[in-house]
This record gives sequence, structure tokens and C-alpha cells, in this order.
Amino acid sequence: MKRILQLFVTRWLARTPIGMVILGIGWLVMRKKRSAQAGKAQALREPGRKSGNPYMWRGPAARNRR
Repeated sequence: MKRILQLFVTRWLARTPIGMVILGIGWLVMRKKRSAQAGKAQALREPGRKSGNPYMWRGPAARNRR
């Protein structure tokens, strides 16, 4: 439900130039926030655990797995 709402809000904002600016600022803020969280998580990782990065390439055999 949350993803559907995000999709509709994003499409609604993308219609106007001001909305695109708002989306760009939100994207930059979330990017910095995620990179800060990733920096903290790197120290806590142990060998053999899966990465918390959803965009990481896992090879052709893992296309639909999460």
C-alpha cells in the first residue's frame, strides 16, 4: 500500500517543474541518509552475511530473489 501511494505522489509531483525540484531534493536527502546508514552498518558486518544494499549485483542466477 505504501509503495502504491509513493508511486501516485511521485507521478503527481513529476508533472510540474516545481514538483521535479521537490523530487530531486528528496532524492538527494534520501541518498545522503542511506549512505550515512551504510557507513555505520559497514563496521557491524561480519563475513558471510548478505549485503543490506538492495541495488547490489548478485549475478544472473539471483534475478528475482531478495
